[in-house]
Amino acid sequence: MQLITQTTELQQLCQQLSTMEFITVDLEFLREHHYYAQLCLIQIGSKDTCAIIDPLAQDINLDSFFELMQDQKVIKVFHSGRQDIEIIYHLSGKIPTPLFDTQIAAMALGYGESISYESLVTHILHQSIDKTNRLSDWSKRPLTASQLDYALSDVTHLIEIYQHLSQHLKQTNREEWIKEEMEILTSPHTYEINPQEAWTKIKHRSHSAHFLTLLRELAAWREKRSQTKNTPRQSYIKDDMLLNICAMNPQSKEELCQIRNLRPDIAKGKLGDEILNVLKYCRQIPKDNYVTPPKIKELPNKSGALFELLKLLLKIISQQEKVVARLIATDEDLHSFAIFKNDSSNPILSGWRNEIFGKHALLLRNGKTSIIYNPQTQQIEIKEITV
Repeated sequence: MQLITQTTELQQLCQQLSTMEFITVDLEFLREHHYYAQLCLIQIGSKDTCAIIDPLAQDINLDSFFELMQDQKVIKVFHSGRQDIEIIYHLSGKIPTPLFDTQIAAMALGYGESISYESLVTHILHQSIDKTNRLSDWSKRPLTASQLDYALSDVTHLIEIYQHLSQHLKQTNREEWIKEEMEILTSPHTYEINPQEAWTKIKHRSHSAHFLTLLRELAAWREKRSQTKNTPRQSYIKDDMLLNICAMNPQSKEELCQIRNLRPDIAKGKLGDEILNVLKYCRQIPKDNYVTPPKIKELPNKSGALFELLKLLLKIISQQEKVVARLIATDEDLHSFAIFKNDSSNPILSGWRNEIFGKHALLLRNGKTSIIYNPQTQQIEIKEITV
């Protein structure tokens, strides 16, 4: 194992790795005390060498690593790489490419949704990982030998897992099945945070346009403040407090202090002034610019029954094909199909999705499919009804 702490060492390593067909990548980071993740370790593996890069080493320059992440001749293999890719994107301004995510590949091969790295190691390699150091503080130095061994195992096992999954995808002609999911990972929009959309991630039960507009503006204020200060968004005011403020809509420090469980230092201090300024701004927003409350999606009785049948059909086919159901169709896809809406653009009616599911869904909707249980084979069978 190499522990890279100097720029020249990193440059030599990256030059060596640039000759590989693929490399495996994993990052260790901390989010507890910052808005943007603090990068603490970079692990890289290949068939010829494996190494750990210390991005916290004094004066180390990571440019050669970021250049390697853009080398089109080298596939970058991650497992559940969204957070790792986000960190690389925010530090370098570019997304690693080309990409392969073993968790997404596993979805298309019947390993289940969001399968963990440890589970893949167990299922494919029949080995286990010592997770003793899983909760280490990776920002502290020096790191122990056991910590480094644990960190490196995140890329060494990944080499064989990638080879197994990629070969299985080719053998089953399922490489196209994961294309859309990979495209999401390589889109900058996946990692760009719009403060005006921050409110959509807060759980609430309101359908009031006024309440949701207050929530939108307060959540945007908190998001911008967190980005500027590089502090966790909930470190000074949590989601439930934002909801309480929206419900009370205070117009003065005295009214702000009356909000249950809001810390006095927030209500009486600078944050309190900022909150009241946001609420004052909200009172000037025209109603035409209010948030439009999401409509409650209720299907007509007949369409509702068809929707449930489609979900059953999807479950049966996903089990037969050994692929995660979400990869084939979402509830939104089935909802649209059940009410005969946008068939021309519904993804279940094109490509591989149509071949394994869409054509059966059409037959079901047209009353030409039967779903029966065969007691002899103890299997569910889908049969086309012929007249």
